[in-house]
Amino acid sequence: MFHKEGRSIILLTFFGTAIIILLAHFYMANPTYKMLVQGLSLVVLILILQFFRNPKRISNKNFDEIHAPVDGKVVVIERVMEKEYFNEERLQISIFMSPVNVHVTRYPASGVIQYAKYHPGKYLVAWHPKSSEENERTTVVIRTPKFGDILYRQIAGAMARRIVNYAEVGESAQQGEESGFIKFGSRVDVFLPLDAQVAVKLNQKVKGAITCLASVKEKDG
Repeated sequence: MFHKEGRSIILLTFFGTAIIILLAHFYMANPTYKMLVQGLSLVVLILILQFFRNPKRISNKNFDEIHAPVDGKVVVIERVMEKEYFNEERLQISIFMSPVNVHVTRYPASGVIQYAKYHPGKYLVAWHPKSSEENERTTVVIRTPKFGDILYRQIAGAMARRIVNYAEVGESAQQGEESGFIKFGSRVDVFLPLDAQVAVKLNQKVKGAITCLASVKEKDG
């Protein structure tokens, strides 16, 4: 299954690939060059299809857990000052997505959407320390039953040139359901309360809607 955000690009790439293969077949005399051009065009098509794949995910919804909003690798786990919404220290967990990862964004928790804002910006590489504040990005805040307000931020990278966000203020968010898409390489930051119990490690690979990022801290006694 392919994501709806990629339909036009997939169609254009498919027809472009077909035209290149036909032109190479009829107008290139050198068989080596012909095979090289045709092979490269097929590789591009395969990469585009892989990028826009949308595997079905069934999330085991749990109010006590925050699930990964995207597929990728955990690149940041630290306390930071979140300046856009909370204006206080929060626990930040960041997930970097390479071009080969599934790029569907999913709600990390169930609740009610309190805030959703798009920010135009730069296209620094997604792992740059300032990308969270200076790159093109969309910020969404969900009010949850157990964690209070949590924030996640879709961030464009050097290759990502379009962020798609479906979240709207006042709507209900269901953990694991689609909330957006980021095209071609990117990152998502999640900001949690400082007492959240982290369940992942740096460089760990995670799956959107499946991997638990953090849970409610157990009370002593």
